[in-house]
Amino acid sequence: MKLFLDFLPLLLFFGTFQAAERNKEWAAGIATAYFGFIVSGGVVGADEAPILLATIVMSVITIVQVSLLKLMKRPVHLMLWITLALVVVLGGATIWFHNPVIIKWKPSIAYWTLGLAFWLSRLFGRDLLQEMLGSEMELPAAVWQRLNFAWVAFLGLMGLLNLYVAYSFSTSTWASFKVFGATGLMLAFSIAQVVYLSRYVKTDAGESKPPQLPS
Repeated sequence: MKLFLDFLPLLLFFGTFQAAERNKEWAAGIATAYFGFIVSGGVVGADEAPILLATIVMSVITIVQVSLLKLMKRPVHLMLWITLALVVVLGGATIWFHNPVIIKWKPSIAYWTLGLAFWLSRLFGRDLLQEMLGSEMELPAAVWQRLNFAWVAFLGLMGLLNLYVAYSFSTSTWASFKVFGATGLMLAFSIAQVVYLSRYVKTDAGESKPPQLPS
């Protein structure tokens, strides 16, 4: 269920975009009639309506998610806070300026912000990644450092890849990559990492496997 809720904004973004893309004139009419007051000039064109409506849906769902978690006194993880901030700022700018390029930067900035947080945490004597995962596994300091660097490098490359797709292909292709391509790459990286670190995962009895440096 948690995994589904984490991906719900992405799924709704993609679904809204695809539906509006197939009915651009209708989407433009809906966007102008109901959201014209938050758009510069008050009128939404047919070509920009799909990404604007998708951005609005994603923004609302993300805000609702964070609000519900706070009301339920559940923790809001770092990535969701980053997503919320970027959705509000870049999503709002995308809607107001009728410019889909702005929202296309959101994934890259989110990746780079999280990667920078991981990197800076080590410079200041902490390890944010270890704080997030430390309850699940016990690793030697060298392995945590290696894991941190791997995530920083991966997130940096993901940000560059997102911009490459955003500027080299159509908005429709970028939306598909954002939901399926980027998610698939993230899942593959996570699975490879889990396999690599499986020896350190704690057992059901609460004991951890003896830490060993990877060969």
